[in-house]
Amino acid sequence: MVASATVRVMSPEEIAARAAGETPFLHGPVRATFFAEREMRLRQLSRGHAMGDFLSFMADLARAQQAQLKVLTGVTLPDGRAIDEAARRGLPPLPAADWPRDAAWHGVLRAMVADLQATAPEGAQGALLRLAEADEVFVERQADALLTGVMAGLDLATAPIVAGALQVYWTHMVLAVQQHHQGQGQPFGRVDDETSCPCCGSRPTASITRSAGESLGQRYLHCSLCGMQWHMVRIKCPHCLSTKSLAYHSLDAAEHREDQEASASRAALATVQAETCDDCGHYLKMVHTDRDPFVDPVADDLASLTLDLLVSETGKQRGGVNLMLLFGEPDPPGPDPLPGGG
Repeated sequence: MVASATVRVMSPEEIAARAAGETPFLHGPVRATFFAEREMRLRQLSRGHAMGDFLSFMADLARAQQAQLKVLTGVTLPDGRAIDEAARRGLPPLPAADWPRDAAWHGVLRAMVADLQATAPEGAQGALLRLAEADEVFVERQADALLTGVMAGLDLATAPIVAGALQVYWTHMVLAVQQHHQGQGQPFGRVDDETSCPCCGSRPTASITRSAGESLGQRYLHCSLCGMQWHMVRIKCPHCLSTKSLAYHSLDAAEHREDQEASASRAALATVQAETCDDCGHYLKMVHTDRDPFVDPVADDLASLTLDLLVSETGKQRGGVNLMLLFGEPDPPGPDPLPGGG
């Protein structure tokens, strides 16, 4: 059952006043902990969950991602001129669909596959074996499909692993560009399309409200590819930017199903909500750090798939993407599903 709630959203002025200062536009990933924190959250969420096996495998994947992010170095990066040109044109400097990928990401993928093969359950071994034996043409075609959103030719069973390697690669590039520009100002800034990542142009997986420092009470969109978070005021739809018809929905606890007032109260305080917009007919998940400090946009999105299914029954379409769980027509037909992933 989905419960709805009317939530009073602070105006941008109120939020800024609470934050006692200017709201930072970006919050970037931290190299030492980014995927490790996701791994911990996935393991926490997997306990007793109907998709526990799948979430546990995703935790193993996050562990492998963290290991590769720690050691990845020496990839081609945009120079200062390219970054300035992207800023002048209002475009992201590391565009997912157009960036000439460095072959170093193949090494990341191979290392992750070898890492996962050592401990993966039987249900995942077929997909891992296909990747271990795949040539560069295959993995590049898979990357193209993932980064352009074109599902034709995408092997859905191997997609989360390929996407995981691409996430490591793009996260590393974002961090490396920032490091190289220390003392020269922020290399990433606002782009013309404020619904997409200002670093790589990808869609968000979910949004997250932050509960500390200058970002107190602020909503950030979490990039599905590079992990950057960019600020968007909570009065705007993250898909169409409308401010007219936003609503918030959550899964209702069974014991409160017959108590509408209690259900609405729980919906308003839920850790994970679906923010829906009647103007464009889309929704995006929102996770709240003030209600659970350990939330992770990717992990909590995966663990709340039931909310997606129920909201979709109302006719709303998902406005974001989670590269760890994609839907579509698999190619080649009938790949081995990842454990617990359906």
